[in-house]
Amino acid sequence: MGLLMAIVIAVLWLDEPWNWIVIGLGAIWEIAETTFFLKWSQRRRATVGAETLVGQRAIVTTDCMPDGQVRIGGELWGAHCRGGAAVGDAVIVREVDGLTLVVEPE
Repeated sequence: MGLLMAIVIAVLWLDEPWNWIVIGLGAIWEIAETTFFLKWSQRRRATVGAETLVGQRAIVTTDCMPDGQVRIGGELWGAHCRGGAAVGDAVIVREVDGLTLVVEPE
């Protein structure tokens, strides 16, 4: 918006060299504003998606020897546990592999 306003002002009301100066300042303002809002929008980690499950605690609902199911956040997920885990055991999600959670005993 700053660059567009600078161009309008420069074309309609200003003479040389002021029109070029105002357009340059408008461009600098536009770049600074865009950079600020990009940085501001990326200030937090994602709060949705399977990647947010990493590090959370889950409860085994089907024996993971090594594949089974776990319940986390009210949802059932397929799980893979190299060490094995029985029904009712607590596990920690270490990574997400497609739609399967890689877990290890707590």
